[in-house]
Amino acid sequence: MGRMGTLPEQKDIPPWVKAPEDLKDLEVLQVQMQLLEALFGPAGSRIPYVEPVSKVMLELKVLESSDLKEVVVYGSYLHKLRARWMLQFMAEWHLQRQERGMLKLEGAMKALEQCLPYRGRFANRAEAWETG
Repeated sequence: MGRMGTLPEQKDIPPWVKAPEDLKDLEVLQVQMQLLEALFGPAGSRIPYVEPVSKVMLELKVLESSDLKEVVVYGSYLHKLRARWMLQFMAEWHLQRQERGMLKLEGAMKALEQCLPYRGRFANRAEAWETG
């Protein structure tokens, strides 16, 4: 999924990314903003910690009129492949975690709904006592 674009300036390129060969064929992933914040922290604050471990350079680009952002990955073929796999795995893990949370919430709501008929009966008695 490589594509040519404007290359980063030399001063912004970390030492583990070889210019110009690692900058030519970049990997571009589209990720939801909410998920991106979960992966990289607010405003990408965790990116400086992810890049050296992954041996890639990451760049975030906002897409117009969308809740998606582009994650541009620079590096060697194997490091880009590993970074893409890692991002996909982390995204899948985060989504599964959200789904488990939603299932727990649904279970709690059902339990609450089962209690509501009794609560309603007691509420009616309380009103009768107050007016009577």
